[in-house]
Amino acid sequence: MVWVALASSRISRWLAQAGIRLLPLGLKTGVVAEIGDGPALIALRADIDALPIDEATDRPWRSQQPGIMHACGHDVHTTVMLGVALQLKQREATLPGQVRILFQPAEETFNGARQLIDAGALEGVQAIFGLHNAPDLPLGTLRTRPGAFYANVDRFVIRVKGKGAHAARPQEGIDSIMIASHIVTALQTLPSRVFSSLETVVLSVTRFTAGNTWNVLPETVELEGTVRTHNSEIRAQIPQRISALIEGIAAGTDQHPRLGGCGAGTGAGNGVSGRACSHTADGRRRFRFLSATGTCGAFVSIGSASKYGLHHAGFDPDEALIEPAVNYFTRLAPRALQIVAAQ
Repeated sequence: MVWVALASSRISRWLAQAGIRLLPLGLKTGVVAEIGDGPALIALRADIDALPIDEATDRPWRSQQPGIMHACGHDVHTTVMLGVALQLKQREATLPGQVRILFQPAEETFNGARQLIDAGALEGVQAIFGLHNAPDLPLGTLRTRPGAFYANVDRFVIRVKGKGAHAARPQEGIDSIMIASHIVTALQTLPSRVFSSLETVVLSVTRFTAGNTWNVLPETVELEGTVRTHNSEIRAQIPQRISALIEGIAAGTDQHPRLGGCGAGTGAGNGVSGRACSHTADGRRRFRFLSATGTCGAFVSIGSASKYGLHHAGFDPDEALIEPAVNYFTRLAPRALQIVAAQ
């Protein structure tokens, strides 16, 4: 999209104006810069994409693009890493190695990290560090932990194909909305009844698309949602569990389910089809895609003290988080270089 390319262009221009070298990796969107010299090489990562949300704040820096908003604070993350780049450039001569800064596109749509990897942005990187703001944390608070931090992210799409009919004569059709509603309700039994309450399983249906008028039973309904897990064994079971659940509901409503695995399409004829698409995800989303390449890494949450949470139209991270975050990563980078250089 034009605005995404514009963001990348501006980031590139600001870095170039500071004398920071840009790596010519051929990315359509996203930017990779490098500071310092020497065999030790670490990476710092920020995400730059936005969400299809109309911003509901009155801030002077609110989005100027209708229907597009940095509702996850990626503009703040970008600002932090730009600040880190400027700080490190000033002390470039004293750095015990190289710092590669990744401005990652498409964090919200799963494929931005893969684009960076395929372009070679992680070649030679010995450690990688990332951040994400956390509106539930007090301003100036930093949070991290050993091992898994945030959850895996998986997306599912379920299509229900019934038989359209006049709303006054539903017996002549197959009510796809009724069937889809049963599926929505039953999906909630997975985290609450199928898996142990000691495990982290969050399942949310976030889109229910059906019909276009008030007096017609629509033929098709499409559901979309996400599953978040920490346990990789449970994560691997989710597609089969969803498929079995859909199959049971379809059989109970005299339907013929047509179920698919990851990437499967909808079969012909009446029935229900499910597609559970797995995406290697993170601590914070897609970040694990980067660290899973064999590069060690760590992720940090930084308190943003917003009244509204991530992905809300009123999300408003406190800009006061920028300075301490810049200072943190500016101090972290040379220390991390010293550690990897000594290994």
